[in-house]
Amino acid sequence: MTQKHLFQKLVAVGLCATIGITGMLATGTSVTEAASSKSVKATSYSSSKGQAIVNYGKKFMGRPYKFGASTSTTKVFDCSSFMKYIFGHYGIKLPRTSVEQSKVGKAVSKSNLKPGDLVFFSRGGRANGHNVTHVAVYAGNGKILHTYGSPGVTVSDLNSGNWKRTYLKARRVL
Repeated sequence: MTQKHLFQKLVAVGLCATIGITGMLATGTSVTEAASSKSVKATSYSSSKGQAIVNYGKKFMGRPYKFGASTSTTKVFDCSSFMKYIFGHYGIKLPRTSVEQSKVGKAVSKSNLKPGDLVFFSRGGRANGHNVTHVAVYAGNGKILHTYGSPGVTVSDLNSGNWKRTYLKARRVL
């Protein structure tokens, strides 16, 4: 980028900021209030999109589990094909496997989970306690939406039983 081009961008940004601040002052809105409302809007957009993904996924409750299920069907799912499908419905492209899905987005702590966050586990016959073998979507209120064995697509409690013991990490892709 040339110095001239950089200068033009800085001037444009400065003008936009000045116009925005002038508009806020004219309406009596403080810079802090404006920044706060922008943060809330950005957060609620991701949360509402995450909740929409969860709600859409719940339409498949009880749909059977099949390891290695094709991504071109909704008659059966495995955990990662289910995530790929419900996120894809909202334009979020995820890799095919839970291991690959565990590498996208950004890390998020268990205490900061929001609806739509991917959560990963090491459970089942291929688990060693450190490797990703299962993926779910955080549904809010300590619940996850996912599919495994029987009953297929279901909601489970993240903070109890096997899910609490086998939890590995979470990633935010929204």
